[in-house]
Amino acid sequence: MGRIAGRFARVEPRRRAGRLVLGLLSDLPRKTCWSIAEWAGEATPHGMQHLLCRASWDADAVRDDVRDYVVEQLHDDQAVLVVDETGDLKKGTHTVGVQRQYTGTAGRIENAQVAVYLVYAGERGHAAVDRELYIPRSWTCDPDRCRAAGLDEDTVFATKPELAARMIGRFLDAGHRVGWVAGDEVYGGNPKLRSALEERQVGYVLAIACSAEATTGAGKFRSDSLAAKVPKWAWQKLSAGAGAKGHRFYDWAVIDLAEPRPGCHRLLIRRNRTTGELAYYRCWSPASVPLATLVRVAGSRWRVEETFQAGKGLAGLDEHQVRRFTSWSRWVTLAMLAHAFLAVVRADEHTRRPAPDGLIPLTCNEIQRLFTALVRPMRDVAHRLRWSAWRRRHQARARASHYRRQAANQT
Repeated sequence: MGRIAGRFARVEPRRRAGRLVLGLLSDLPRKTCWSIAEWAGEATPHGMQHLLCRASWDADAVRDDVRDYVVEQLHDDQAVLVVDETGDLKKGTHTVGVQRQYTGTAGRIENAQVAVYLVYAGERGHAAVDRELYIPRSWTCDPDRCRAAGLDEDTVFATKPELAARMIGRFLDAGHRVGWVAGDEVYGGNPKLRSALEERQVGYVLAIACSAEATTGAGKFRSDSLAAKVPKWAWQKLSAGAGAKGHRFYDWAVIDLAEPRPGCHRLLIRRNRTTGELAYYRCWSPASVPLATLVRVAGSRWRVEETFQAGKGLAGLDEHQVRRFTSWSRWVTLAMLAHAFLAVVRADEHTRRPAPDGLIPLTCNEIQRLFTALVRPMRDVAHRLRWSAWRRRHQARARASHYRRQAANQT
């Protein structure tokens, strides 16, 4: 918290931000302004809500501090930037960025809010270093709706690959260096993103659809057509990295592409050794690299899923109950900070205190349990009774307001 102290204009919001981060790291079953305020010993949730809505502090500057903290503590010369989006299911239509859209969280089209994240994935650990909220066209075409949600009236629609390019640019412009970027088909199918990475001399391994066309010396073909031409001897069994149940072995093949632009362009093909299912990747690097390097980068993409799982499960990344853009950006930034803390402690423990025989190394989950046990505030019965009375009083006012509105509509 000392690293971000200078981002707050007053001491009160700075201290409250510290209590909010502790609450995000707690074992509360549901992490909201209400539950965290009670856990932290505050009399009402108004202070936490003020911190997210109206207090004077710069969430983007804190985001930059989180990025620098992660790169400094988890630094790896072979690190990969992984870009991906995740959705949070929402009700109603007033929460910023919400509309009916596909989200992998539900696996179908739902009323959801979608954000794109940039994850720094190295050998020592991984954590999110940037975030951008996806604002659909249904919002950018409605200035009044944008204004009501705290967005600028001139907010311009940006695709998810454009948001990814924006975050990668910020990372590089801050002076950090990385050799590779990985992502799924949403990003691999976008030529502008690929061109932007090539201009910055950053290699990429981006997934593409089987129908995506690639140009070889023999002409232009669909990716699945090229895969059918690969001889048996060209497939190599390689690990895409260690998973929860051991190494993830697949068969891999690579085809050189004929592109007019400089650099080494390739099509990487992955085959499941059990089902035979194929996956395809467009690859580029300033100079030729071994197949094992491309496989390592492709395998790094799973780190983003682990980051989302830990960020949501341990740090409340998706539990924000806010409607306006400012509140959203502040909540997710502090949640990113909370998860980054766990990732860094885990990395340090693995380096400095190797697990003794018979024990697995400390995980983020176990670190959270131990940390919560050490910092959990003890509250007396009077505090809990005051909160019970406050909740019931608030609910009574809300019910009375609802009944008055209902009666007015009926008349």
